[in-house]
Amino acid sequence: MNNFFLKGNICHTPEIGKLETFENSYLLCENGKCNGIFADIPEKYSSYPVQDTNGSLIIPGMVDLHIHAPQYAFRGLGMDCELLDWLDRHAFPEETKYSDPDYAQKAYSIFASDLKKSATTRAVIFATRHSQATIQLMDLMEKTGLVSFVGKVNMDREAPEALKEENADSSAADTVRYITKAFERNYKNTYPIITPRFIPSCTDSLMEKLSEIRRKYNLPVQSHLSENLGEVELVKKLKPDALFYGDAYDSFGLFGKESNTVMAHCVHSTDAEIERMKENGVWVAHCPDSNMNVSSGVAPIRKYIDKGLRIGLGTDVAGGHTQSMFRAIVASLQVSKLYWRLIDQSVKHLSFSESFYMATKGGGSFFGKVGSFEKGYEFDALVLDDSVRPHPQEISVSQRLERAVYLGIDLDGIKEKYIRGIKCI
Repeated sequence: MNNFFLKGNICHTPEIGKLETFENSYLLCENGKCNGIFADIPEKYSSYPVQDTNGSLIIPGMVDLHIHAPQYAFRGLGMDCELLDWLDRHAFPEETKYSDPDYAQKAYSIFASDLKKSATTRAVIFATRHSQATIQLMDLMEKTGLVSFVGKVNMDREAPEALKEENADSSAADTVRYITKAFERNYKNTYPIITPRFIPSCTDSLMEKLSEIRRKYNLPVQSHLSENLGEVELVKKLKPDALFYGDAYDSFGLFGKESNTVMAHCVHSTDAEIERMKENGVWVAHCPDSNMNVSSGVAPIRKYIDKGLRIGLGTDVAGGHTQSMFRAIVASLQVSKLYWRLIDQSVKHLSFSESFYMATKGGGSFFGKVGSFEKGYEFDALVLDDSVRPHPQEISVSQRLERAVYLGIDLDGIKEKYIRGIKCI
């Protein structure tokens, strides 16, 4: 069952900042998991088939820790706004359309198809507050072969009437319906996740009910945290009892500890908030493109790395303008250099290997043993043909990888894509 070798130039980051490469080597998949990298095939595995990639790069699949499926339809538009204005003018009007099942099917089909073709093998996805459309999205994601968490969004205040749920009871009931339907479908790769949009859009009553649902069904959590200064101030007004933004989530048991929790952005997190994220084991989804596109600021990722926080990358479509995780890697490097040059020159900017780690093993840890070719890790792999961008001279495998990422070779250079050992491209 799924026992084979991939032969090629293998790259992964088993530790943050440590890129390992293996030239013309063999990557073993056994029963959907990695079981070693070899210069030559050991005799005991001699009967296993070999897929020779003819010198291509073999890298772990990319993990997108934060993406909004309904916003994919207007990616690349409205990038002249700050976050709260952008939500009112662009995101919310688009999301109201998903009350129409036909529109949802059309839009989500495009999203799922494009994500399948991308370098992404795992994703944590926001849908809308519409449970039927969310199930439609889950059905489509299941067909892609990608592994994903898909969340029905909750919001019963601070939202347009067309999106604001009637009250906490109706929002909670609709959430239970979507979870129940998801379990009834017996998906192999697609899972529900508790998804309060953010503190401003959820009353205390709704947050309490979501906490109860999370405990009952033992589900993970996703939301937004300290993305924009105006948003942070709004949280202070709405939750004056909270010590800081993250404390508002934590007061309802929706901030790590008992459940895997990923918080997107964390651009303006205080020292106290950072310490709580560390204590509670919260994942940070760093979304560098949206840091710039909706003018939120630059997240202090070096500080989070030095503190030992769990960190991955997110595209944050449509705050980010593309689903390309290669672009997310490049953007994370670019904004870290701006942070170093313009904000704090005592803070070292990110290295390529650190950003690559965040896009693979860093975010992959939210899913378990994912994002590396170490023994026992789930076999998620991309075969990347970087010859689609010819180079006039011989360069090292590590240089080929960096060049492939910067030149966006995920757009037309993915030859094969494996998830849990199963080929889906």
